Amino acid sequence: MWIWFGLAFVALIGEIASGTFYLLLVALGLAAGGVAAWFAVDFQWQLVVCAAIALVGLLVLRRTGVLKKREVDATRNADVHLDIGQVVEVESWPDNGVARVWYRGAHWQAELAAGQTRAPGAHVISEMRGTRLILTRKS
Repeated sequence: MWIWFGLAFVALIGEIASGTFYLLLVALGLAAGGVAAWFAVDFQWQLVVCAAIALVGLLVLRRTGVLKKREVDATRNADVHLDIGQVVEVESWPDNGVARVWYRGAHWQAELAAGQTRAPGAHVISEMRGTRLILTRKS
C-alpha cells in the first residue's frame, strides 16, 4: 500500500515540475491503487484500478477541453515576436511587391499583407515570416 502512495507522491512532484495534467492523472491512479491495496484487493486488481482511474481522468479532462492543444500562430503573436506592432517607414514599393525598409539598424525585406494597397509611408508590422516583415498600412 505504501509503495502505491509513495509512487503517487513522486508523480505529484513530477506534476509540479512539469505543469501538465498528465502526471496528476497518473498520481490519482496510483493513489487509487493504494486505496485498493489498503482494502486487501489482489495485486492484479490494484493494477486495474490504477489504470482505470487514470484513463477515466484522461477522458474527463479531454471531454472538458482542459487538455486541448492550444495552437498559437507564432508569426502573428506579439508575445513571440516583439517586432509585431512596431512602425516602419516604406519609401516606395517596387513592382515585385517586396520593399526594403530600414528597421533596427538594418535593411529588412517587407511585403504587404493580403488586401493592402501599395502606398509609401508609415506601416505597422503585423506578421513575420522568417526574416521578412509583413506590413499593414498605419491608420
